[in-house]
Amino acid sequence: MFPEYEHCELCPRRCGANRAAGQKGFCGEPAELRIAAIEPHFGEEPPLVGKEGSGTVFLTGCSCGCFFCQNYQLSTEHVGDFLSVEEAAERILAMAAKGVRNINFVTPDHYWPHLRAVLKRVREGGCELPVIWNSSGYSSVKTLADAYDNGVEIFLPDFKYSNGALARTCMGREDYPEVAMEALKFLVDTAGFLRPFDETGEMAANRGVLVRHLVLPGEVENSLGVLKALYNEFGPGLPISVMRQFRPMPECHRRGLFTRVVNDDEYRRVMEAVEEFGFYKVFLQPDAGDENFIPDFRHQGEAFKGNAIAQGKEF
Repeated sequence: MFPEYEHCELCPRRCGANRAAGQKGFCGEPAELRIAAIEPHFGEEPPLVGKEGSGTVFLTGCSCGCFFCQNYQLSTEHVGDFLSVEEAAERILAMAAKGVRNINFVTPDHYWPHLRAVLKRVREGGCELPVIWNSSGYSSVKTLADAYDNGVEIFLPDFKYSNGALARTCMGREDYPEVAMEALKFLVDTAGFLRPFDETGEMAANRGVLVRHLVLPGEVENSLGVLKALYNEFGPGLPISVMRQFRPMPECHRRGLFTRVVNDDEYRRVMEAVEEFGFYKVFLQPDAGDENFIPDFRHQGEAFKGNAIAQGKEF
């Protein structure tokens, strides 16, 4: 159906798997669309959520593959259901009709051909909500350009690593800093900074780029390097979200790496650097995040307890 899957180069790993013939790429997925959840999500930044929630579509598999991922049920256990383009579009339209702020594709790189077709059908169905590309930051410029040309308005990339050795330890590739920066330069040049940028969440963001960075325990220097690289390239006006929500996942304990949360002193040092660089469009997370937003994608219909709480539902 989609020729891009016959020799897959959708992500920077360019593994060349013939997913159309049943081979699985590094992402662990064949050429069938697998989705773990389609639901409003209240754990994103305020201008993306508001009171309505972000209309998230959690794709199974991942082309980045960090061992500590809180969505490990998707990236390594491959929880999710196979859906046709038509079925996915119908479910997204049904979610949109209930009232969400946007359509939010989470880890979309390896399924972009399907999602391009899904988005076309969603638009034909009358939905004009802005669409978010929510990714690891380890993305192909070619894939990002096609996403932008086909109606993706908001880009929410991570910038995980400034240290290539740390990237190699965490996701097997030391080229992450260079690849992520090349992708981010393209996105900022093409889509600009996130706008409107409203810390209260009253005004909905409708286009542009917001960069996320997750602080890792014991790796403050990596975070300081990320902030320096972002400042040097884009200046203090770049919208950023500096997150403290890290929780050890099962693979952390198996490897004996990142087996604790980020402590107060570590996050304080990162916040001080944010202030020293002069970033002024910033979301911070000094309270270490809400454990109710650690997902369980086996919980059909409600992957996040925090979403149910936000909507006044039982979980």
